[in-house]
Amino acid sequence: MIPGKENTGETAVHDKIGSFAIFDIEHFIRKVLRNWYWFFLMAALGYGISVVYSKYYAQRVYASNLSLSISNNSASYFTPNQSINFIWGQTGNQDGVYLKKMLLSRSHNEYLVKQLDLYANYTTKGLIKQTYLDKYDSPVFFEIDKSYPQQVNYPITIIPKGRDQFEIELPKEGESNSVYSYETEGFKTIPKYQRPANKIIALNQWYTSPNLKFKLVKNPHPSEIVFDNIIVSLTTVNSAVNNLVSTITVDFDKEINTIMIIGKKGFNLNGTVNFLNTSVDELQKKRLIDRNVVDKNTEKYLLDNLGNIRKKLDSSATVLNHMKVSEGLYNIKDRDEKSLENIKNLDARKADFLTRIHSLNSIKNSLESQNLDRMISTNTAGVEDGVFNATVSELKALYTKRRELALIYTPNSEPMREINRLINEAKTNSNGSLRNYYNTYLNEISKIDREIARANIDLVSYPEKERRYMDAERGYNMIEATYNTLLNKQNETQIRVATNKSDINVIDPAKNLGQGPIAPDIAKTTYTIIGGLLVLPLLILGLGQLLDSRIRNIKELLQATKIPLLGVIGRSNHDNNLTVLEQPRSSISEAFRGIRANLRFLHKEDNQSKVILVTSSIGGEGKTYVSINIASVMALSGKKTILLGMDLRKPKIFGDFKINNHYGISNYLTGEVEMDKIINKTSIPDLDVATSGPIPPNPSELLMSKRNIEFIKELRNHYDFIVIDSPPVGLVADSFELMQLADASIYVVRHEYTEKHMVKMITEKYHHHEVQNLGLVYNDYQADNTYGYGYGYGYGYGYGYFEEDAHYEEPTLIRIRNKINKIIGKTK
Repeated sequence: MIPGKENTGETAVHDKIGSFAIFDIEHFIRKVLRNWYWFFLMAALGYGISVVYSKYYAQRVYASNLSLSISNNSASYFTPNQSINFIWGQTGNQDGVYLKKMLLSRSHNEYLVKQLDLYANYTTKGLIKQTYLDKYDSPVFFEIDKSYPQQVNYPITIIPKGRDQFEIELPKEGESNSVYSYETEGFKTIPKYQRPANKIIALNQWYTSPNLKFKLVKNPHPSEIVFDNIIVSLTTVNSAVNNLVSTITVDFDKEINTIMIIGKKGFNLNGTVNFLNTSVDELQKKRLIDRNVVDKNTEKYLLDNLGNIRKKLDSSATVLNHMKVSEGLYNIKDRDEKSLENIKNLDARKADFLTRIHSLNSIKNSLESQNLDRMISTNTAGVEDGVFNATVSELKALYTKRRELALIYTPNSEPMREINRLINEAKTNSNGSLRNYYNTYLNEISKIDREIARANIDLVSYPEKERRYMDAERGYNMIEATYNTLLNKQNETQIRVATNKSDINVIDPAKNLGQGPIAPDIAKTTYTIIGGLLVLPLLILGLGQLLDSRIRNIKELLQATKIPLLGVIGRSNHDNNLTVLEQPRSSISEAFRGIRANLRFLHKEDNQSKVILVTSSIGGEGKTYVSINIASVMALSGKKTILLGMDLRKPKIFGDFKINNHYGISNYLTGEVEMDKIINKTSIPDLDVATSGPIPPNPSELLMSKRNIEFIKELRNHYDFIVIDSPPVGLVADSFELMQLADASIYVVRHEYTEKHMVKMITEKYHHHEVQNLGLVYNDYQADNTYGYGYGYGYGYGYGYFEEDAHYEEPTLIRIRNKINKIIGKTK
C-alpha cells in the first residue's frame, strides 16, 4: 500500500493538516554535520585567539600571603583582651576581630596609601602588552609635590636616555584643567593651557607644568631587568584606597583562631609581597604607639582613683577603730560568720561592678568630649568587644580627619556634612555597646543588692550597737576590695608599660617564591573562547533553520499533508527532460516506473482510459519534467499514451521533443485547427504529444471551455493514458478545474525548493474532498552521501545495477565501516 493512503479518511482532517514543524531537528543535525569544517575552523581560530590573548594581552593576577599570631596580653581599645568574658559567658578571638577590621579599614589603608605613595601606578609597555610593575622594580621612583595640584589618570611615560637622564613624554591629548589636590583630596579647576612639550630631565630635577609637578628619585636597589620605558599614572587617594581594600583578604586559621592569614592580590607579585610586609610592619608600629598611649592614660587614671579610694579607706578605718576602742565592739559574741562572709563577698562583687561603671563613665566622657587621646583601657571597665574597640579606633581617625577638613572647608560644605555623618554613626554604634555594658552591670548590682537584703535578715536579731559596727566593717571591706581591684589593675598596667611590645608576631612573612598567577584561568579562557566561536556557526545554522521555509524532509512532508507518496525522484544530471527515453537503465527511470506502479492505487482498475494530471505549486518544481517521464514510462510499457501541454501560459514540452509549437492545444480550443493537426508523433511508437501552441489571451477560459472537455473525452477513445501537464495551482486556478476531468492527480514537490506554506492549499482541498485521487511526487531529491543515504533516488546502489553505478563512490562513513568489518572478519 502507498505510504499515507490509509490515513486520508475523515479522521485525518484536523487543525494541524498542512502545518509543518517550526524547527526540523533532524535536518538541523544533518546540516551541522555537513558543515563540520566551519566548526573545525572556529575551534582552530578560537585556540589561536586564546594563545595570543593569554600570551600578549591577558594581565596575570598574582597572590601572596602572610601569617601572623596575635598575643593575648593586650590592654587597650586598640588591642582588646582575649580572655573569657564572665558576664556574657562567651569566648572568641575578639582581638582578631578588631585586627581584621583594622586591616580592612579605610583609615589604615589610607595611611598606607599616603605613606607608600600607592596612588602612583607603575607599568611598562612593549610592542603589544602593557605590564604592571612594582614601585621597587622601577629604576626610578616617581615623587610628586603634594602641595601642587596634579592631573590624575594621565599616563606619563619616562624613557631612559642614559647618564641619569630621562625623557618625559606626555599623551598627545587628554590634558585637563581639572586637577587633583593631594592635600585637600579634592579637585580644583585651573586656567586652560596648551599641551606641555616633551622634556628631558635629570634625577632629582623638578618637572613642572600647569597640570603636573614631580621629580625622579633613583631607586637604590632597582630590578636587574632593563626597561625601555616606565609609565606612571596617578589616581586619587580615594580610588587608590578602594582598589587596595578590594584586593585584601583576611582569614583565621581553622585550628588556631589567634593565627591570621592575610592575602593580597595584584598584577605584580613583588608588589603584593612588599605591600603585605610593609602593611604589617606599619601596623605593628602603630599598635605599639597606641598601646603605650592608652596604657599611660590608664596608669594615670588608676593612680588618681587609688588616691581617692585611699582617702576613703583611711577615713573608714578611722571610724572602725574608734568604734572598737570607744565602744569595745571588736569582739562580738555569737557572730554569724557564714552570713557575714557571704555579705563580704557580695560587697566585693558589687564594688567591682561599681568600679567598672566608673571606668565606663570615663570612657564615655572621652568619647563625648572627642578627646580620645586621653582614652583609658577598656579592660578596666571589663569591655572585651573587638567591634567596639575597632569602632573607637575608627572614630579617632574620623575626628582627626574632621580637624584636617575644617581647615579647608566651611562647616556646611558637603565634605564636612559627610564626615559628621560618619562620626555620628560611629558614636551611635559605640554608645550602643556601652549601654549594653551599663545595663548588664546595673542588673548585676541589682541582683547583688537583693542577695545582700536576704542575708541581712539573719542579722536583724543583733543589738543596734553591734549592727552599726558590722555596717561600718562592711563599708571598710567594700572600700578595701575596690582599692585592691584598682591596685591589681595598676600593677598589670605598670608591667605592660615596662615590657610593652607589639602583640603582632609575624610567623611567615610574604615572599616571592616564584608563585604562578592565580588568574586568568588559561584553560577556562581557552574553552570559553573556543566555545563562544563554536556557538557562532551553530547560531547561524539555527537561525537559518528557523528562517528556512523550504521543504527538505520527506517524512515531515507526509506527516503534515497526510497525502500518499507515489515516489521520490533523485536529482538528474541529464541535459534535457527525456531521462526515461534516453537513460532507460538509470535509477531515475526506475523511480518513474515505481510511480507508474503506484498510480494504480489512485484510480479504479478498469478497461477505460485513464487521465493523469500533473501539477505543482509554482514553476520550476519539475512539473513538466515529471509529466514527460510519466508519459514516457507509460508508453514504453506498451500503453498508448498522449502527453498534453495544457500549461498555456508557459509552454515547454515542444522543446524537449523538438516539435514545432506553431499549432497546438490553444489553436484547437479556439477552433482554428482540427485535432489531428495538433497531435505529434515521437520516437516512441505508443507516445504522442500535443503541445500548448501559441500563448492565448484567455487561457483560463479555454481550459474550462466545453470544447476542452469534449477534447479529453475524445482522446479517451484513442489512448490508454492521457497525461496532462497543467498550470501550477499556486499561481492560477486552472488546474483545479482540470482535476475534475482527471482520474488521478500528481502534485510535484521539489526538494529544498518548494515553500512549506505553498502545499497548505492543496492539502486542505484534499482533506475537504475537493480534490480526489491525489498523490505526491518528491522531485530532485539529493540525499547526503556523507551519512550513508547514497543509494536509490537517482544515485545508484554501487553494485553495477544502474548506469550511475559506473561512477559510484561509497560514502566515507560507509567505506570506513566496511573496512572495519573486513578487519574484524579477518581476526575472527
